[in-house]
Amino acid sequence: MLSQEWRYTMKKPTDFTRLMTSYLSSYLPLQRNVSQNTITSYCDTFRLLLTFLRDEKAMNIERLRIRDFSPGLIREYLSWLEHDRGCGISTRNQRLAALRSFFKYVSVEAPENMLLCQKIVNIPYAKKEQAAVCYLTTEEMAKLLRQPDQSSSIGRRDLCFLSLLYDTGARVSEILSLKVRDVHLSTPAKVILYGKGRKLREVPILPNTALHLQQYLTEHKLSAPEKLDRTLFVNWQGNPLTRAGATYILNKYVQMAELDTHVSPHILRHTKAMHLLEAGINIFYIKDLLGHEDISTTEVYAKASIETQRRALEKHSLVMSPATPSWVTNTDTLEWLKALGK
Repeated sequence: MLSQEWRYTMKKPTDFTRLMTSYLSSYLPLQRNVSQNTITSYCDTFRLLLTFLRDEKAMNIERLRIRDFSPGLIREYLSWLEHDRGCGISTRNQRLAALRSFFKYVSVEAPENMLLCQKIVNIPYAKKEQAAVCYLTTEEMAKLLRQPDQSSSIGRRDLCFLSLLYDTGARVSEILSLKVRDVHLSTPAKVILYGKGRKLREVPILPNTALHLQQYLTEHKLSAPEKLDRTLFVNWQGNPLTRAGATYILNKYVQMAELDTHVSPHILRHTKAMHLLEAGINIFYIKDLLGHEDISTTEVYAKASIETQRRALEKHSLVMSPATPSWVTNTDTLEWLKALGK
């Protein structure tokens, strides 16, 4: 028989239980329209948080209330993730991002907790060393695209897939989820991509890529109205191409091209961004093309481009600066500079 306390808990869930449930089951999927992967990640964040509170803090998680939280408790949780579970900085920051999002939601749904929520939302992300952006040179990318055998149906599909993946700078998941109706080849040619949170964006494609797509649609008779909702890229069994399948295709041609570097589908996204920057394309256009919400995400490529240029200048510079600038020993010039600074 259930105890009276447990029956009371079952009848009247705490504010934390109620808000967490509505946040994960209603707010994220229905109002924010986030992907299932994001919801799974957020659920993992709360599962680990409850494990920490139960095992490390000896708290009764069934009676947990919003007011039981504090910035210090959240920091302890983040520290536990790093030092006890061995999570990296990126994972720690992802968990914090999930909690920030939740407490922003709580501040609206339960405004009596707004001050506490603001304190938790203001917990800073941990800084990490910026990893170098890996990408292919234009020569390497061209060599990769020359590998598919255009005399075979599979080769033509692979060339079309790789060309579109590079040309759009899309996430591989965005290309894999493309339907036939998302391809528009009338001038100017473009594809409709659905990014994170199912946010729609139109991405133009170059004439060569449009030609490959037109030939692919014609070969597989995909222009018929009844096939508009078919997945654009399929495997030899006729099933939608998977992420593993995409990686296999890419690795196959990377080996054939004898590229001395690891290449993942996401590196083709980096490659497109870097090539656009090197061509002088405005970074705000690149942001929109890639589907970034924040320009700071795109600025990673700008910083990487500047660093690449600096290294190239150091490597290929033929003119060495004198050890001492000539104006240092020129009294007249020094006097002029001093006067200029007044």
